Amino acid sequence: MKHPRTVDDVMTHAVVSARLDAPVKEIVRSMRRWGVSAVPVLSAQGRVVGVVSEADVLGKVPGEARDDAGSVTAGSLMSAPAVTIPRDATISGAARLMAHGHLKRLPVVDEDGRPVGVVSRGDLLKIYLRSDAELAEDVRHELLTHLIPEGDAALTVRVENGAVTLAGRLPQSVPADLALRLTRAVPGVVAATAKFMTA
Repeated sequence: MKHPRTVDDVMTHAVVSARLDAPVKEIVRSMRRWGVSAVPVLSAQGRVVGVVSEADVLGKVPGEARDDAGSVTAGSLMSAPAVTIPRDATISGAARLMAHGHLKRLPVVDEDGRPVGVVSRGDLLKIYLRSDAELAEDVRHELLTHLIPEGDAALTVRVENGAVTLAGRLPQSVPADLALRLTRAVPGVVAATAKFMTA
């Protein structure tokens, strides 16, 4: 089973986008049809160059022009440059970027800046819906793969509502704080404590 670690694991792969010359009515129709609050704007080469959000439409289109806004385009409305994220970015990295920029969603791009998906706050929250059993399995896998040689620890991993308790024995060469840091880095873990005995 693949556990979510990167933006690619949780993003929406379908991308609703707009051309630079798309009129505002076309943009709003797309937003309503697909239930999105913002769309990336693409250059002629298909690269993300900006984003048009509901706030951009409401804030930049004059009230009297909203009934006849054919001349207002994505290029004149968009916020630019676009804040984007690569598909291999970590979930925690995406969350930090959204929080820092007060963003609800981010276009996900490939190496050439072309859109491959969109990640929203809701997508990032999916990691907290994982079961305690899945989290326990993932924590064990991380510790035994990256930190503790196989058969060199008697480790118990208990998870309750996303909070992990590690217990048992660690090899003397493995610091307990390192085991806790690795555990806290597992997507979906909300807290981690340990009650270790040394070998």
